[in-house]
Amino acid sequence: MLNKRIGVLALGVLSATQVMAQSQADSKGFVEDSHLTLNLRNAYINRDYKDTPSSAQDPAEWGQAFMGTFSSGFTQGTVGVGVDAFGYYAVRLDGGKGRSGAGGIDFFKQGDSGQAADDLARFGAAVKARISNTVIKYGDQQPALPVLSYDNGRLLPESFTGTYITSQEIENLEVVAGRFTSEVRKSATGHDSGGLKSINVWGAKYKFNDAFSAAYYAADNEDSGKKQYVNLNYVFALPQDQSLTLDFNGYKTKLDRDYAAADDARDNKIWSLAATWAVGIHSFTLAHQRSSGETGYDYGGYKSAGSYGDGGNSIYLANSYWSDFNGKDERSWQVAYGVDLSGLVLPGLSYKTAYVRGTNIDDGVHDGRGEEREIFSQLTYVVQSGPAKDLSLRLRNSFLRVSEDAKGYNREGNETRIFVDYPINVF
Repeated sequence: MLNKRIGVLALGVLSATQVMAQSQADSKGFVEDSHLTLNLRNAYINRDYKDTPSSAQDPAEWGQAFMGTFSSGFTQGTVGVGVDAFGYYAVRLDGGKGRSGAGGIDFFKQGDSGQAADDLARFGAAVKARISNTVIKYGDQQPALPVLSYDNGRLLPESFTGTYITSQEIENLEVVAGRFTSEVRKSATGHDSGGLKSINVWGAKYKFNDAFSAAYYAADNEDSGKKQYVNLNYVFALPQDQSLTLDFNGYKTKLDRDYAAADDARDNKIWSLAATWAVGIHSFTLAHQRSSGETGYDYGGYKSAGSYGDGGNSIYLANSYWSDFNGKDERSWQVAYGVDLSGLVLPGLSYKTAYVRGTNIDDGVHDGRGEEREIFSQLTYVVQSGPAKDLSLRLRNSFLRVSEDAKGYNREGNETRIFVDYPINVF
């Protein structure tokens, strides 16, 4: 999963002050600050698993989505109020019976017959209020925190229902707290389709200066477990258009007894440290990730399907692509290269490739001898001007290979993703 990668949290911390700095005193009004956007997304994912019979069809889904998002401004006065809303509609273009149903794709949920739905529609809204630099929102939302992060890497995104507070009363400090009581599965419509009971989240991020930022978040997921997260990010400015970024991410998880596969397999600690050297249009990354404890790092999925249920993107770790390299006792190394091809080939064109190798995997059967490796590549193009301005094309591919003594942990195969997004700013 590449929705959160090396440096993304750092960018979020550095920009949070600007994004949320507007106080209630600066409100222009409910209508004057309103925005409506429409995103047209065409998405395709194919997974060629190597452990399935040659006669079986590869899991694959293809669909077209129409996603409208409305965000009002806040009314003027001491307390400003507003409304956020979204409406989604998706049509299945391919991936019917025999090809749909892969948990990692999940564009359209299968019915009792095994046939995927032909289409689906979803609507949601939230009311919000602002006092000074503090905003409270209740309703359907899409939180993006390391311990509760919605997945927007498929055809339609997930959403959660609950109460969420963000406060930035102190300069460079953002504090958050929330409670969510239901989750909408990305391939379904019902508010209880994810099976979430409740999850409480809280935390803060602070920008010490232009170079150093830090964050801490925690969550208590009912009948799943408790999770803590920490991030430290430092950017060394170097001469001649260069920089070196060090990014540390770490999780500590304690699973509930009723959720853990075994009573003594409840604890996990996992961390990653990435160093990225940027020079001109090039970036070079070296990262190490390590998991320890009685079990691997658990996240995402849906409670209704027996999974953890904290959002499909709740893994802010360096070595997370198709595989997350998060097995029990797994240790992994990554080397990656990225280049901005705007000035060489075409404005808006960029490319990234990475190689990750994981070892020491304990799949519960072979006592820590398992290995896996992944070659990842992604080509991205964003139209820079004209009628199709901001239209993006993303071509992504992964080759994942897993040793025989780690097959209880992961499946090997080849994955292809093709995403076309066309955002339209209506007003």
